[in-house]
Amino acid sequence: MNQDLLSGGSRRRRPGGSARGNTSSARVTHETGEDGEEEEHMDRVVEEEQQQLQGGAEAEGPWGPTESGSGSSSSSNGQEAADQENEEHEESQVNGEDSCRKGAHWMWSQEPEQQGERGDENSGCQAAQDQSGDDCRCRRHEEEDEEEMDQDSDDFEHSEDSGHEEEEEEEEEEEEERDIRLHSSTLRNNVLDPNDNVDMSLEQHRVRSSLLKTKMKRKLDHGPEVRSFPSGKKPCKGSEYPSPTGLVPYPATPTTFGDLRAANGQGQQRRRIPSIPPPTGLQEWLRTFQSWSGPEKLLALDELIDSCEPTQVKHMMQVIEPQFQRDFISLLPKELALYVLSFLEPKDLLQAAQTCRYWRILAEDNLLWREKCREEGIDEPLHVKRRKAIKPGFTHSPWKSAYIRQHRIDTNWRRGDLKPPKVLKGHDDHVITCLQFCGNRIVSGSDDNTLKVWSAITGKCLRTLVGHTGGVWSSQMRDNVVISGSTDRTLKVWNAETGECIHTLYGHTSTVRCMHLHEKRVVSGSRDATLRVWDIESGQCLHVLMGHVAAVRCVQYDGRRVVSGAYDFMVKVWDPETETCLHTLQGHTNRVYSLQFDGVHVVSGSLDTSIRVWDVDTGNCIHTLTGHQSLTSGMELKDNTLVSGNADSTVKIWDIKTGQCLQTLQGPHKHQSAVTCLQFNKNFVITSSDDGTVKLWDLKTGEFIRNLVTLESGGSGGVVWRIRASNTKLVCAVGSRNGTEETKLLVLDFDVDMK
Repeated sequence: MNQDLLSGGSRRRRPGGSARGNTSSARVTHETGEDGEEEEHMDRVVEEEQQQLQGGAEAEGPWGPTESGSGSSSSSNGQEAADQENEEHEESQVNGEDSCRKGAHWMWSQEPEQQGERGDENSGCQAAQDQSGDDCRCRRHEEEDEEEMDQDSDDFEHSEDSGHEEEEEEEEEEEEERDIRLHSSTLRNNVLDPNDNVDMSLEQHRVRSSLLKTKMKRKLDHGPEVRSFPSGKKPCKGSEYPSPTGLVPYPATPTTFGDLRAANGQGQQRRRIPSIPPPTGLQEWLRTFQSWSGPEKLLALDELIDSCEPTQVKHMMQVIEPQFQRDFISLLPKELALYVLSFLEPKDLLQAAQTCRYWRILAEDNLLWREKCREEGIDEPLHVKRRKAIKPGFTHSPWKSAYIRQHRIDTNWRRGDLKPPKVLKGHDDHVITCLQFCGNRIVSGSDDNTLKVWSAITGKCLRTLVGHTGGVWSSQMRDNVVISGSTDRTLKVWNAETGECIHTLYGHTSTVRCMHLHEKRVVSGSRDATLRVWDIESGQCLHVLMGHVAAVRCVQYDGRRVVSGAYDFMVKVWDPETETCLHTLQGHTNRVYSLQFDGVHVVSGSLDTSIRVWDVDTGNCIHTLTGHQSLTSGMELKDNTLVSGNADSTVKIWDIKTGQCLQTLQGPHKHQSAVTCLQFNKNFVITSSDDGTVKLWDLKTGEFIRNLVTLESGGSGGVVWRIRASNTKLVCAVGSRNGTEETKLLVLDFDVDMK
């Protein structure tokens, strides 16, 4: 077998190599007159191959012709071809450009000089491999130091794409199988002549060995357009990798799967076999396996797998699978990687940050977390002063800190320990009729004619607002401004910081029962059946809206239009500037007690047990929501989601677009008496009741989560009248009508410490 047959599998002929390899390999003939010379040459080839397989040859010369008479049917032409090939071979040796020498740089045994020369040749490829590796393979010989994060980020941004390697290997295997069939048929027809004195087993051994070399050259002598399999960010140091079995040393450049594992620093790390002496004959078995052709190896592996137990197959999977896992995120440009990560849920993003250092850098991107916070309704970043110094090149995302804080707060609401609440006493045994909570201030109004301003942090009463001559039944608050309405028929504007009464608004002729504040204007509704629009800065009455024929019970104002509900069963839409009624919404058959208005829809709740959804522009009734059995005492509307509380002790969640009831908050943990107040956010619904409890529900599923407040006097007179909640605190106004429960405010705190 000639030199060209051994190098015929290379995709690209290197400079100085023979150009006749593919042609001559297809025209191998046998010359009977040169049997002795051929047999002697074959003996030399077998001896050289055995030395290569044993790893015992410390120096290997260039591959020469292995068979005489190749390339022609006549002995003279064959000898001339061999001589010419030897001349070319010697010339390439002198010039240092022998193609076979270059093609053999992946062989098991190598000269130190060859390794040095090939080190320069492969340095560019190795550099590409250094950049294309990803930190998820966690290099064993590199410290886990956050100071290297910036460099890792740069490396990943410039990493190469090597996604076509598996397809190339499959094509090479198919090409190899075709070559094997071609060579086998050619040798059977031309080489193994009946007059041939060459031993059959020796000829087959030569074929297998030549195909082995051809396979190794085809697999590993890559052209410039082919990138080798990445071996990680940085290869292990040293020219040879220790063999896991201690039998065969690894060469400096990976050629087998074991070499690849060692190059990735995983040869010993992933090995789960206990340290035991190798079985007898293992080395000879490995040599035999290496001497087989590709298809023979595959057949042997199939038989071997069928003979293995499940635990042994599992071990093979644990060793093999990690080598073919690709971290596509680190191979992408940073912008694309962040775009991919943006589709993850925040909790999955937090878990991805624990994968490796580069993923942690990506998962800390401030703009990425800003979008996640906006989806969750978080409006402000959180700048945390950390005790540990931040490593150079790494910054913590303030938006991520804000999200984590909110997640911990939600967890506290759901299942955190309920600490003893702050107890705020001050209205004696009177009823707390209205409650406001803004920032860290709480304002409670009572039928004792006063309002009290409390600190939500310390629980202390900061000041008492005295001036009304009748009970306070309605109030509004924004920043330091408090507006109150009383049975004394007046409204008062207060400075909550100083306790000073800024204005007293006169005009109504009966109890001021409801009001709604928007920017600098407040609209009040009274039992005198009128509504008035006031300027809270000047104290002037700007407009009077007349049209109802009974007491006005509820009002909403968005700055453009006023919506009012009254005991005359009517809902009216007003233009306050012209003082005209735009629409009278008729349909309820009893008193209207509650209203919600989002600028597009008007939602009204009535004593007739129904809830109606109206179009504010046309005045048409869009939906009639039925299901409650009594008075709808309280409602809240956000983003087309309506939550209604009823005197029948149930709470319902509606979609006002479709009119569908999404959830009914009931079951074994439902309230045992009328629902007095409610509030909800994107995750939870909080409800209070005459049964003396405050309950927490899941908004999406309607499931009961837990009781936040349970009065000992509940069921015997203890009542929770009002509730107000912020993101981190819950304020409850509790008491009783029969003296069984002292009037007070309870403040529950669900905040977290992010230091």
